[in-house]
Amino acid sequence: MADLVKQILAKPIQLADQVTKTADEASSFKQECADIKSKTEKLAALLRQAARASNELYERPTRRIIDDTEQVLEKALALVLKCRAHGVVKRVFTLIPSAAFRKMQSHLDNSIGDVSWLLRVSASADDRADEYLGLPPIAANEPILCLIWEQIAILFTGSLDDASDAAASLVSLARDNDRYGKLIIEEGGVGPLLKLLKEGKPEGQENAARAIGLLGRDEESVEQMIVAGACQVFAKILKEGPMKVQAVVAWAVSELASHYPKSQDLFAQNNVIRLLVSHLAFETVQEHSKYAIVSKATSIHAVVLASNKPANENLNLKVLEDDETRKITNPLGNGNKKASNFQNVIETTMAMRAQTKNPTNGVNVNHQHQHSLSAGGLGFSHKGREFEDPATKAYMKAMSARALWHLAKGNSSICRSITESRALLCFAVLLEKGPEDVQYNSAMAVMEITAVAEKDPDLRRSAFKPNSPACKAVVDQLLRIIEKADSEKADSDLLMPCIISVGNLARTFRATETRMISPLVKLLDEREAEVSKEAAIALTKFASSDNYLRLDHSKAIIGAGGAKHLVQLVYFGEQLVQSSALVLLCNIAMHVPDSEDLAQAEVLTVLEWASKQANLCHDEMVETLLHEAKSRLELYQSRGSRGFH
Repeated sequence: MADLVKQILAKPIQLADQVTKTADEASSFKQECADIKSKTEKLAALLRQAARASNELYERPTRRIIDDTEQVLEKALALVLKCRAHGVVKRVFTLIPSAAFRKMQSHLDNSIGDVSWLLRVSASADDRADEYLGLPPIAANEPILCLIWEQIAILFTGSLDDASDAAASLVSLARDNDRYGKLIIEEGGVGPLLKLLKEGKPEGQENAARAIGLLGRDEESVEQMIVAGACQVFAKILKEGPMKVQAVVAWAVSELASHYPKSQDLFAQNNVIRLLVSHLAFETVQEHSKYAIVSKATSIHAVVLASNKPANENLNLKVLEDDETRKITNPLGNGNKKASNFQNVIETTMAMRAQTKNPTNGVNVNHQHQHSLSAGGLGFSHKGREFEDPATKAYMKAMSARALWHLAKGNSSICRSITESRALLCFAVLLEKGPEDVQYNSAMAVMEITAVAEKDPDLRRSAFKPNSPACKAVVDQLLRIIEKADSEKADSDLLMPCIISVGNLARTFRATETRMISPLVKLLDEREAEVSKEAAIALTKFASSDNYLRLDHSKAIIGAGGAKHLVQLVYFGEQLVQSSALVLLCNIAMHVPDSEDLAQAEVLTVLEWASKQANLCHDEMVETLLHEAKSRLELYQSRGSRGFH
């Protein structure tokens, strides 16, 4: 950068020398030219000082200030050239207003002030000695820009404490105004913020991470931060940094991923998913390290055991998998119980490998392998984290869940990575026992994962198998929250993603698994419009033609009293709910047209009425569905049962 700055400074220095030389040759307005010469010499001295300090100059304000200074010197040169006119005629007809000289002197004074400020702002904190920098003349039209320059310059040259304060100032600016955030990025603030995050003190790291998160408000901004190396720095902090800093970094990951979905895979490539899951699992699931490498452990140990043991001893792998399943089923069991066969197999295999490499020191090597496993196979340790205060631990989990929520959104490969880890089990535990923000972020993460699984059959079959203990644990907690909403006033923010998640999983439930139907049906009655709408949409996924068990689920909805609730919603519900309730009612009528409950609820009359309502039939799909449902009902219900006279 020093060479670039020297190139920028070369031309204005040459122009200043030309102005000085030409002013000496003036034949008219000699006093005015002498004044211009004096100011130009002072400016030239400052420019040469800047050239000598080019290694320290902050490029962005340097370019802007020197460009303005160059234009001023070009105008000054043009002015003094007019004063060098020879001959009587030229001197008579060369008319220069005295105001032109006053204006030029003012411009030169401004340039002197700008370059002086540039030298001060680029100097180290020790050289400035806490001197108040003020604002340069160039800041007259945009004072906030110079404030941003000053803070970024401190990030470049200041001490770690000063850089921390500068990052905090940038946080305030970025939080206040989107345009200020854009300016911080344009003026080169991302690089020094990432450097502070990587090398600063904890407080400075927090400020830097928070600033980066606030700056990532659109795709272009996030892309610039990704190019600057944000993914790598975030991964390093999530692996090694203090927990308070890691929590803010997890929040920043969620912000960047939410505003630039293309960054999801880049974060995954830098192991951010695994690191976040490890933070989520810490002290969430008892002895969680036993689930650290479920998918990979089987294949690794299969190879080791197959190469070192007789064929019949490979049955240990089956024991490993079965015991893993039993352990997950009761994740909060007695911590004093004997270690499971799953862990014994891992430890035995690791010991065998250690003995193979170093027979004389097997115990120590085995201990090292156990330590690696306790860190989740990620190469870092949780040592000392148990002493963090509960609020920090809770915030870490909340932000880890929030980051996983935004990373999982619409991304099958990341959802697969999350579900193959112990994250689903962690979400189940946190939904039950976590603080409010942890519960909400966990619910949102589950919602996004199930939304992807709904459209991805492979993910749905692998992650949400009916006999999967982790899946059962998650569904149990989702239903617990939904059932709780019927018995007491529940937080609708938490309730909504739980309803949506159960609907997303509609195709994974067996015909005998009807326990989720009744709680959803109850939410149709006397609820907030948004809640009733989502309950109707979720139930529609159970009763729609896409669901193989639609007949069984439709009967279950009717059996839970759904018909009368839906009739009331179609007639009297808010417009927000009416359409969703009508679609569900049509699906049920198509699959169970001979239901006596539908006849008693006069559903056909409701459908006849709805078909005449423009606000309900504006959608072609709804209109077609309504027509088919009416046709099916007419085959099984007499005109008398419709209430026609």
